[in-house]
Amino acid sequence: MAMTFMDFEKPLEALYEQLEKLKEVGEKGEVDVSDMIGELETKIHNRRNEIFANLSGWQKVQLSRHPERPYTLYYVTTMCNKFIELHGDRCGGDDHAIVGGLANLDGQTIVVIGHQKGVNTKMRQYRNFGMANPEGYRKALRLMKMAERFGFPVVTLIDTPGAFPGLEAEQRGQAEAIARNLFEMAQLRVPILCYIIGEGASGGALGIGLGDKVFMLEYTWYSVISPESCSSILWHSWDYKEQAAQALKPDADHMLEFGLIDGILKEPLGGAHNGPEAMAQTLKSHILTELAELNSQDPEERITARINKYSKMGHYRRLPAGK
Repeated sequence: MAMTFMDFEKPLEALYEQLEKLKEVGEKGEVDVSDMIGELETKIHNRRNEIFANLSGWQKVQLSRHPERPYTLYYVTTMCNKFIELHGDRCGGDDHAIVGGLANLDGQTIVVIGHQKGVNTKMRQYRNFGMANPEGYRKALRLMKMAERFGFPVVTLIDTPGAFPGLEAEQRGQAEAIARNLFEMAQLRVPILCYIIGEGASGGALGIGLGDKVFMLEYTWYSVISPESCSSILWHSWDYKEQAAQALKPDADHMLEFGLIDGILKEPLGGAHNGPEAMAQTLKSHILTELAELNSQDPEERITARINKYSKMGHYRRLPAGK
């Protein structure tokens, strides 16, 4: 199967081509190349270590968008014993960019909600590239209120380049739908765990991203704006996207340093797409551990702690009266 390499991974591409040729020779049985294959695999591993030891902010943004990166439905079907997807916002539509439903996670019923990007061109169009309309956020809220009614914890998986910015989305109340979700999630009586599994852009991410705990996978980003959009606003060109990414500091390490998230989940070497099953198991174990702690807390105390968590974010000072 052909592999996709990011620009900064190009040194690996030539090594993989050599590896494929060696394996072809070995399969034909003309000569024993097992030692050579082992040496080349070690060389690939070491080269990958060197590349990933010091990634820039822009390179991490690129990894979060890797076309082979696992999306919400992959994680849900891999982690959970059973998943029943629920559709519709009960107001007039069903948004395919957000999926959600009931899942059995090691015997515990949870409600899972997440952005879903497509795995090929046709599915990307069907999923609107993971950019939700108001119907998507209203569907998510319906599922969260259902979870509250039955006492099920909520787990959200965030991966979106932003809420859909079309005029029709605004006409149907995009901003109100996201704001309503923030208002309701702040007071939801059941535990809420949020994981950024890819892109975490602006209100599109926040619409399902307010929780008791928020975590990021290692090679993801979380920001009010994408580097490209930031570059186009400040420099009227996308050519400065790398500089914008460096200034925005949207990567997981900086978000943890700023106190905006609660932790980072380490990815397999090379990114989640290089070991999707291992990443799914890491995510599953983390969810179970965090839920065990949150489930033991009193709902009122949990809500108070959730509100305090967000109230403490950012820096501000009061001006004297009359200023």
